[in-house]
Amino acid sequence: MTGGARRPHWFEALADFMGPAYLRYSFTQGTEQEVGFLVETLGLASGQRVLDVGCGPGRHALALARRGVDVVGIDIAWRFLELARGAGPPRFAQADARRLPVPTASVDVALSLCQGGFGLLGGGRDDADVVAEMARALRPGGLAAFTAFSAYFAVSHLEPGESFDALTGVVRERTVVRDERGEELEADLWTTCFTPRELGLVCVASGLEVLHLWSVRPGRYGARAPDLDHPELLVVARRR
Repeated sequence: MTGGARRPHWFEALADFMGPAYLRYSFTQGTEQEVGFLVETLGLASGQRVLDVGCGPGRHALALARRGVDVVGIDIAWRFLELARGAGPPRFAQADARRLPVPTASVDVALSLCQGGFGLLGGGRDDADVVAEMARALRPGGLAAFTAFSAYFAVSHLEPGESFDALTGVVRERTVVRDERGEELEADLWTTCFTPRELGLVCVASGLEVLHLWSVRPGRYGARAPDLDHPELLVVARRR
């Protein structure tokens, strides 16, 4: 990210600690299924320009690049970008998802998956700003696809160590993360949760028309109506 000094995002310290161990977590193992589903649903083809917002270590960007898609990955965590750059050809840049360093109407598709750029910002206006920035980056008629943690699932499946703030829709989880050597670090995670209606309103406010809104889980994307039993909601929308 260019410009003056900024306040680090809380997730950056976790990325620095976990490094490549992040890619051992079960929710990262379904990349090929997720990308295959998105390629078919979005009609992605070789040469299209895709922006991956909150790309992390680049697992989706790299899988798309192997299919000939022109991908740029954006993430706040420098450590994850180092891993992504060492693994393949896509371009990666450090930036805040609320201020994307790309020209207006410059990409065909904008993605934000696995709460990479959308849902880790504390439950305020910031999450809506991410969607607005994705919409700005899209050419007219371009497509956005992003996931959000489901508020329905959160309140139905709270686990020990988790709490749900009904005012902000944020789940706080006290957990332990591990690095490559197996060393442990206790950490707090904050994930903003959404209802399907809220996601629809966010899209409308950003100039996006919702085409699909489905319940999914990592590695099992599919055309499934919203329910209480899947942890994520997948939105597919078109820039008007």
